[in-house]
Amino acid sequence: MAVNQRVTRLECPFPTGAIDAYRPDMDTTVSPRVLVIGLDPYRLPGPWDPEPVAEAIKAGLAKFAEHDVSVETCLIGLDGSDDVEVVVGNALRAHPWECVTVGGGLRHSDDQVELLEQVVNLVRRHAPQAAIAFNTTPATTYEAAARWIE
Repeated sequence: MAVNQRVTRLECPFPTGAIDAYRPDMDTTVSPRVLVIGLDPYRLPGPWDPEPVAEAIKAGLAKFAEHDVSVETCLIGLDGSDDVEVVVGNALRAHPWECVTVGGGLRHSDDQVELLEQVVNLVRRHAPQAAIAFNTTPATTYEAAARWIE
């Protein structure tokens, strides 16, 4: 798992070259309401530029701050460096989530069906009280969660 960085509700700076898998030390006075689980664009296979996706994630998360809704992320890599059960399980147990939003990167690939099933079942096991939402792109992450939170 990557080294944790402090993140506030108002900004979500990504470290150079990597996004932390899970950020449990958000600087906020209230517990986060939404957990976003998705793929870390810096830890995906293939020659590709992760920056546009990382910027889109950052912009999508900024909408939560605009609506005064606290959020944390749990981004997992496909490079084999994460024990998904541990990383996602720790994130899900960290707070009593109102909503867990599962990112489109986990759903839009037939190659990731088993990973999607694992994530959904971890949500059911560790956060059964949470609504489960699905975004279509990083830009719609807030809207996906907003359908389920008050």
